[in-house]
Amino acid sequence: MTDSDPAIAVENLTKTYTERDGETVTAVDDVSLEVERGTVVGVLGPNGAGKTTAIKSILGLVVPSSGTVRVDGVDVSENPAEAYRSVGAVLEGARNVYWRLTVRENLEFFSRLHGHDSPADDRAHEEYVRTLNFEDKLDELVNDLSRGMKQKTALACTFARRTPILFLDEPTLGLDVETSRDLRRQLRELVETEDRTVVLSSHDMDTVQQLCDRVVVMNEGEIVADESVEDLIDLFRTQSYRLTVAGELSDSTRELLAERFQASDWERLDGEVEFEVLLEHGDQLYDCMDVLRDAGVTPASVRALDPDLEEAFVRIIERERAAMEGPA
Repeated sequence: MTDSDPAIAVENLTKTYTERDGETVTAVDDVSLEVERGTVVGVLGPNGAGKTTAIKSILGLVVPSSGTVRVDGVDVSENPAEAYRSVGAVLEGARNVYWRLTVRENLEFFSRLHGHDSPADDRAHEEYVRTLNFEDKLDELVNDLSRGMKQKTALACTFARRTPILFLDEPTLGLDVETSRDLRRQLRELVETEDRTVVLSSHDMDTVQQLCDRVVVMNEGEIVADESVEDLIDLFRTQSYRLTVAGELSDSTRELLAERFQASDWERLDGEVEFEVLLEHGDQLYDCMDVLRDAGVTPASVRALDPDLEEAFVRIIERERAAMEGPA
């Protein structure tokens, strides 16, 4: 392993399953990506997109059908113990800590497991707990804690292991707004001061947008977008418009607008109709106006929208689904 090696390198990763009826299902389809050291990468996708299977394949919890995975420069198939010594993970739905131990005992156990047993480490544990706002629970059994407190314990223990690479699946699940904000600050500090690498999977778009340097979007087992957060939003910054027209639109006109310009989010107010369109290029705005003119309605206003990451994600998935369905 050298400093020039990416923290994670995945090449042609594929995972297929055979169902009871003998049908083969491809959960992950020829996925390749690299994650550079000291970066935060978000993995997004609708349910069933393959992101969880891909992450578990990278972590060695699912055996891929083909492809290679290197973690911290080590091929996981050749030396899994060495590779995963560099990784800490919090996975949704998994028991990430020992419920029969107290919070403090869990922190000490996972820290010492990785050779961190000093007064400075103990102070770091207290800081993690303080950041996540549950220092009053240090000596309580994890089994007696609420779901949110269990999540905080799992996160603190993962930080305490001091691994250079973190995988966090839905890390803000069960956390209140204030603690979610504190977690984002803690993660950014770990990346900037300790050069840690974070792979983050979440439905919390605010967390992804504020934390991630880059976002990978998966759909139907494939990567359909891989951009910086800003570039991903910029793809749609000048393409989304909110239109207001005076009068009513017929069903046929609405269908035509939806087909040609992905018109959606219809709203009728005081004799006017509002809707959004997504245009592939600026000239299409004139084409949209022509459709409205032919329908005998007058555009009252046109407003360019400033999309966020959630809007960009939804648009990407809608585009991919439309492409898969093909022309009607």
